Amino acid sequence: MNRWLLLRGWTREARHWGRFPEQLATALAGASIVGLDLPGNGRLCASRSPTSIARMVQALRADAPQGPAYLLGLSLGAMAAIEWACRHPQEVAGCVLLSTSLRPFSRFYERLRPRAYASLARILLDGDALAREGRILRLTSTREPEGALLSDWARFTRECPVSRANALRQLVAAARYRAPEAPPPVPVLLLAGRQDRLVDWRCSAALARRWRAPISIHPSAGHDLALDDGAWVAARVREWLRPT
Repeated sequence: MNRWLLLRGWTREARHWGRFPEQLATALAGASIVGLDLPGNGRLCASRSPTSIARMVQALRADAPQGPAYLLGLSLGAMAAIEWACRHPQEVAGCVLLSTSLRPFSRFYERLRPRAYASLARILLDGDALAREGRILRLTSTREPEGALLSDWARFTRECPVSRANALRQLVAAARYRAPEAPPPVPVLLLAGRQDRLVDWRCSAALARRWRAPISIHPSAGHDLALDDGAWVAARVREWLRPT
């Protein structure tokens, strides 16, 4: 079984994975890769975003192909992956969690760095798609902004706009979510970037210690690990799968 479902984070959609699905499929010898959109994002932009992770998972399950799969989630998507694996472990072969942060394992100022508050407020208020995406890229990535990338992201925003209300509702869902003390009954891998400007990488380290899960920390990547070094993420996943 070599099927993967990819779950993006706050206000992001499946197209924001960029080249990563191809990189993962190559690393995993032609694995089937499907990107799902959270309600309110991407092709589901007309839907109302739930204010709970559990309800997000309900929507994701209804949209997912049938059969067990590995879940790879980034940030908010990682919370959804955890909830999915805890509630419906028979549907999940394993979870790869990128740049996540969870109550009760990390403090609020680690889960969302205080220096990011102002940037998030400006992102919510900015009406210009290109400027907004530039702010998101600077907050979540350590890469130099590229014209082609920003142009693509701005086009995604114009084609499938995420409403301000849905963006706020997704933030509420992330803030409210409380993970179980015990890990989900499936294999778990944690990955984080040491240069994450949005979430402290130590949140992933704390979760790895509590759940006794393997973890790898990228020395120079930011929050968007799949964008900053997708090949590194794919390689870590391949190594993790070998013993399992």
